[in-house]
Amino acid sequence: MKNMRKIIYYVASSIDGFIAGVNEDVSGFKATGNGVQKYLDDLQEFETVIMGRKTYEFGYKYGLQPGDPPYPHMNHFIFSDSLVLDNAKSNVKVRKRDLQEIHKIKKDSKTDVYLCGGGTFAGWLLENELIDVLKLKLNPLVLGNGVKLFGDSKKSYQLDLRSSEPFEEGLIINSYNIEYII
Repeated sequence: MKNMRKIIYYVASSIDGFIAGVNEDVSGFKATGNGVQKYLDDLQEFETVIMGRKTYEFGYKYGLQPGDPPYPHMNHFIFSDSLVLDNAKSNVKVRKRDLQEIHKIKKDSKTDVYLCGGGTFAGWLLENELIDVLKLKLNPLVLGNGVKLFGDSKKSYQLDLRSSEPFEEGLIINSYNIEYII
């Protein structure tokens, strides 16, 4: 039987745990430098990306057209109970939030699965113990308010730090395995 791939939540965060500020402001996050380049290079290793509706629609602010893939080399699964994409490209699919669908994607993907942002969606996956790895691009920034890393999740888990890589611009990429056994 084929091994299930891991879901890797690879996301930028402020020191105080926000993936965006008030009104989805991300202007304080590092947008250039070696740490950002490492992240972009790492994305080339994924063939599958999952995200929630808000994360997908966030791309519209940066020129993404409805139905287009933000990462052209990846198969996209956008989880939403309300999003409808007319004329979606063949590598962009909308799915209802369903645990069986997540398991199917993990089983069928040729690579680990990139979880792209989305505090609410990430919180739902965490609540259901489906995120395997957290790769946190920790920015030297305190936001105080905004979109939380795991939305409204109240679950408590231990993380096992696997690696930590600092970059000259103050960005640190920490990689953690999430341990669901307490």
